[in-house]
Amino acid sequence: SRILHSELTCPENAVICNGTSCVLPPDNFNRILNTVLSTVITIMLALVMFSMGCTVEVKKFWGHIKRPWGIAVGFLCQFGIMPLTAFVLSLAFDIHPVQAVVVIIMGCCPGGTGSNILAYWVDGDMDLSISMTTCSTLLALGMMPLCLFLYTKRWVDSSSIIIPYDSIGIALVSLVVPVGFGIFVNYKWPRVAKKILKIGSITGGILIVLIAVIGGVLYKGSWDIAPKLWILGTVFPAAGFVFGFFLAYLSNQTWSRCRTVSLETGMQNTQLCTTIIQLSFTPEQLSLMFTFPLIYSIFQILFAVLLLIGGVITTSPCNELYIVSFSC
Repeated sequence: SRILHSELTCPENAVICNGTSCVLPPDNFNRILNTVLSTVITIMLALVMFSMGCTVEVKKFWGHIKRPWGIAVGFLCQFGIMPLTAFVLSLAFDIHPVQAVVVIIMGCCPGGTGSNILAYWVDGDMDLSISMTTCSTLLALGMMPLCLFLYTKRWVDSSSIIIPYDSIGIALVSLVVPVGFGIFVNYKWPRVAKKILKIGSITGGILIVLIAVIGGVLYKGSWDIAPKLWILGTVFPAAGFVFGFFLAYLSNQTWSRCRTVSLETGMQNTQLCTTIIQLSFTPEQLSLMFTFPLIYSIFQILFAVLLLIGGVITTSPCNELYIVSFSC
C-alpha cells in the first residue's frame, strides 16, 4: 500500500520511502490468522463430531435410514421452506439485488454441524440430527443448484453462482468419518463414549463461540450495513426454527424429534454460504453481501441458546403438552 503526504515520516517497516511517498508491505494479518484458525477449527470440529457420534446407537440410526419420515420432514424444511422463506423475505424487505441473492443462497444451504452440538444440549434426537445433517449435505449437491435456479433468476443469472462441490464434499467427509468412528466407539466401549461425550460437548460450546468471534474480527470492515438487513438476519433464522418445529409437530413427530427438526432447519451451513459468495461475486459486490452470513450465524446461535435456556427453566410435567416445553 502507498501513503502520500507533503512531509512524511515513514514507518520502520516501509519498503520504499522518498520523503513524499511511502510503500508499505501488504498486511497479511487476516490471511495468516484465517489460515491458522481455520486449521484449529477444522481439528476441533472433527473432535466434536467424533464425540457427537458417541451418542449415536447403530440400531436407531439405521432405523431413521430405513424409515426416513423424520429425514423427509427435514428435507422439506431444508430445501422447501427455507429457500421459499428467503425469497419472500427478500421481496418483503426490498433489499439490494446482490443482498437478496446472498439471503437466498443462505436459505438453500444444507444444515450445519452446529445443529448437532445444540441438538445434544436441548436433549434432541441425536440419531435423527446426524442423519439429517448427513443427508441434507449429500442432497445439497443436487438441490442447491435447483433452488438457486428457481429463486435467484429475478435478480441475477443463476449460472453465475458457483457451487463449491469440493467444499460440500469435504464437509460431508469431515462429518461422516469422525461420526463413524464415534458410533464404533459407542458400540464397542459405551463407558468410554460417555466420557468422550462430556469433553466433546464442552469443546463444541467453545467452538461455536470461537467461530462467532473470529468472524467478527476477520471481517470487521464489513459491518456498515443497512438496518433492515439486521432485521432480516434476525427474522430469517427465527422463521426457520418455528417452521421446522411446527411442520414436525404437524407430522406427528415426537417432541424430541420436533426440537431436532427445528434446529436442523434454522441452523444453516453459514461457512458454505460464505464460500459460495467469495467464489461467485466481485470485491465490490462482496462489500454489500459478506456480512449477512455473519449476522445469520450470530442470531441462529442466539435463538438456539434461547431454546436451551427454555428447556432448563421449564418445569412442566412430561405427561402434559406444552408447545414451549423443551424439558420433557
